[in-house]
Amino acid sequence: MEFLGIALSLIGAGMAAGMAGIGSAMGVGIAGEAAAGVMTEDPGKFGSCLVFQALPGTQGIYGLLTAFFVLNKIGALTGSLAVVTWQQGLGIFASCLPIALVGWMSALYQGRASAASIQMIARKPEEMGKAIILPAMVETYAVLALLTSILMLMGVQV
Repeated sequence: MEFLGIALSLIGAGMAAGMAGIGSAMGVGIAGEAAAGVMTEDPGKFGSCLVFQALPGTQGIYGLLTAFFVLNKIGALTGSLAVVTWQQGLGIFASCLPIALVGWMSALYQGRASAASIQMIARKPEEMGKAIILPAMVETYAVLALLTSILMLMGVQV
């Protein structure tokens, strides 16, 4: 029972990094498929396509950042684990849920929006500015989830 708090914290950290990372991998893959199609017709669009393909990768970074905050909070990065009650562990676990869930889903949808924007610049490269706004709007919710996770985590006293 004495390790339950640490276990819940570690599961939360793993979910934050893992779920957001899976979403990012899928979103980057979706955008990459669209980019590959466009670049078969015009290899000169590599730079523009790469920008859109990279956008869904940020959620994985946000999940990893949250996991680092958790690991630091419980002392796992220093090698001396804190005493974490199951209630504190549950609080830390709950803190990881916003970025785990929103990161996962927003990365998927950002990948789809990026793929559509890639198709847009394939036909109208002069519309790059407008095209980048579309997937960037999805990013807003990943940033809000990251902030929510960090603020919740700061509220758990260990």
